[in-house]
Formats: sequence, structure tokens, C-alpha cells
Amino acid sequence: MIRTRKASRREIFGWAMFDFANQAYTLLIITVVFGDIYTRIVVGDAPGYRLGNLLWSAALCLSYAIVVVSAPLLGAVMDHAQAKKRLLFASYVLTVASTGMLYFVEPGHVWLGFVLIVLSNAAYSAGESFIASFLPFLGDSTELGRISGYGWALGYAGGLVSAGFVLAFLGEVSAENFERIRWVGPFAAAFFLLAAIPTFIWLREPACGRHRTLQPAVIFSAYGRLLRTVHSVAEFPDLFRLFISILFAMAGVYVIVAFSFIYGAQVIGWSEATRAQMFVIVQITALLGALAFGALQDRIGGRVTYALSLLLWVFAILAIYFVEALTATLNGTLGLTLEAERVFLFAGLLSGLSLGSSQSVGRALVGMFAPESRAAELFGFWGLFSKLAAIFGIFAVGLLQWLFGLQGAVLFCIALFAAALVPLAGVDEARGIRTAWQKK
Repeated sequence: MIRTRKASRREIFGWAMFDFANQAYTLLIITVVFGDIYTRIVVGDAPGYRLGNLLWSAALCLSYAIVVVSAPLLGAVMDHAQAKKRLLFASYVLTVASTGMLYFVEPGHVWLGFVLIVLSNAAYSAGESFIASFLPFLGDSTELGRISGYGWALGYAGGLVSAGFVLAFLGEVSAENFERIRWVGPFAAAFFLLAAIPTFIWLREPACGRHRTLQPAVIFSAYGRLLRTVHSVAEFPDLFRLFISILFAMAGVYVIVAFSFIYGAQVIGWSEATRAQMFVIVQITALLGALAFGALQDRIGGRVTYALSLLLWVFAILAIYFVEALTATLNGTLGLTLEAERVFLFAGLLSGLSLGSSQSVGRALVGMFAPESRAAELFGFWGLFSKLAAIFGIFAVGLLQWLFGLQGAVLFCIALFAAALVPLAGVDEARGIRTAWQKK
């Protein structure tokens, strides 16, 4: 069995608390609340909100493009200069500051909101790669699924706590309630600021590389290191195939994360009560999916577990697209009087299970295949492929919804998850782990 330095439970908890903390940002700002505020209130081009949706897509794509360009180089800097915690802290501070400033985005302040989303989401997304680069140092290859699942599960618990507060005390997303709901930015910033403190107290800097001051010479050296990695891509065939699979899968995931609650408001026309119930269902099922599939990964292997999570996504998208037809069938067959928004909660259950499982298993697989000495660099490439996927998926859906409406555009996600299964079939898990061990 391949072994690395095993971290203490306290250090693993400190690492996982960053997932707990940053989930407030992705859930409140990107998925549930601020995306709805921006499209319906700040831009407010009713009834179709097509310009608002397009600008929202463009802001997210631009932020992800920043990560695509910078993540591998920053990862190489982290490995070369022993700077994982320093750059993680920098991304954390920038996310907190720019998220808190969302309070100042009022109706009509389209470009201020646009710029702040670009800054905050770029910093948050970079931090995702930075915190993931610690994963190979926390346990051996047979434990990474469980550890990654624990982090994602704690993250969804953080989302449940943070968004529960917002839904209870800040109220609905509406023009009439804007003076209260605008506090979602400062609240998400404060939650992230406080909840991530254990990470910086207990998580240790891995003993890879040599501590160096971050200056131009170090960046040039890291750039050379990065070029050598690019030229030696053939040394990591299984990791490369996994990255291609992640490219397609994460394109679909980012579409659902960015548009699911916008879809509920614009297509389903759900009530505020259903919106709150959907949030709770997605968070709880994602938490359970991360824990269950993380444990399953350590038992049956990451490749098979990841493939199962992608198939689950296909069923979830079908449930989202055909929710009205499914409602009519249930009512006609069983004599019920269900509304579409209630049946839509079932699609949320499947989406939550899919979300927690696919994200947890994918991150753990990369950790298994990444040599310790190049962990941050290769997780930088994980960030590159993930955010490149976000650009491709979100911008494509943004254009498709401009042409055909949001409901038709979401169906595109099925093709993305199906495409992710193709390169995954060529991944040899045992060979990939052996390659990583040989290059430590």
C-alpha cells in the first residue's frame, strides 16, 4: 500500500474547515442568492432576463479565464517556494474583501456588480485549487476518497448553516426586500473570514521545496518548472485522461451551480417556500453524496465511483428538463394534484447527490495521481481544466438560453456528462497511482 505522511485529525479538520468556510461564497453568491439579485434586480430586463443571464455568464466566464491563465503557474510557485499557505491566505483575503463590497451593488449598477463578481469568483476559484493541493499530504492513497468526501460534506454543512441564516433573516430576493437581501455579500464575507481561521491555525505547510521569498526570480524558476511539466505530459497518461473527463463533467456541474436557482425562479416559477426547501434538500443530499461516494471510492476504486456519479448526473438533468411532463404523468396516472415546483424538488435531490459525489471523487482521484513534489502544480492544472470547463459550459448555455430559452439550454448538460465518460474509460487507476509514487 502506498503511504505518505498521515496528518493528525486536527490538521485534517483544519483543512476541511476551508471547505466549510468557502461554501458560503459559492452557495450564497453564485448559486442561490446573488445570481438571482443580479439578473432580476440589478440588470432587471424582464420578462425573459436574457441580458441579465448573459452578463452573469460572461462575468463568471471571465473570472474562470483568470484562473485558467494563472492557476498552473501559481501552483508551480507554491511547490517551488514552499508557499501553499501564503497563496491560500492571499486568495482568502481577496475573496472576503470583494465579496463584502457586493453590498454596494444597487439596481442599475450593472458594471460594478460585474467587476466584483469577476474579482471575488476568481479569488475563490483559485483558493479551491490551493486548498486541494494539500490533499495528497493528508493520508495514503486508500484514504483520500474518505478525506476528500469529509471535506466536501463539511462544506455542504457550511452551506446549510450560512444559507439557512440568510433565508431566515434576510428574506426573499425581490425589489421590495432589496435593502435587507443586499446584506448577503457582507454576510458571506464574514462567514468565510471567521470559519476559515482553523485552517490557518492547524493546517501545516507541506515540507516540499524550499521556503523562498515571492519575488520575480522565483516566479521565473516556477515558470521553467511548469514548462517541464507540460513537456512531460506523456509521463502522466491516466491523470491527463482524467483531466479531459473533468473538463466535460465540470462544464455540466458549473452550469447547474450557476443556473439551477435562476432556472427555478424563471422557468418553474417556484414560491419562496419551495426555493428554501430546494436549498435544504440539495445541501443535505450533497453532504450525504460526498460521504457515501467517498467511502465507496476507497472500497471499489475511484474510476468506477466517478463513472457512477456521472451517470447519476444524467438522470438528474433528465428530471430537471422533463419536470412538467413528469408532473402531468404523476397527476394523470395517480390522480394527484401536484404542482411542477414540488416535483422539481425530486430533481434537486438527484442533483444534490450528483454534486456531492462527483466533486468529492474527482478531487480525490487527482490527489491519488499527483506526486507530492508537484501536488500544487498538478492541482493547478486541475483548476485550469475545471475553470476552462466552466467557461465552456456556462458561456455555451448563456448563448443557448439567449437563442432558445433557459429550459432548452439546460438539456445540453446531458451531452457534457456523457462525453466525460469516454476518456474515463481509458484511465488505469493502479498504473496512475504507481506513476505518482515513482515520481515522489
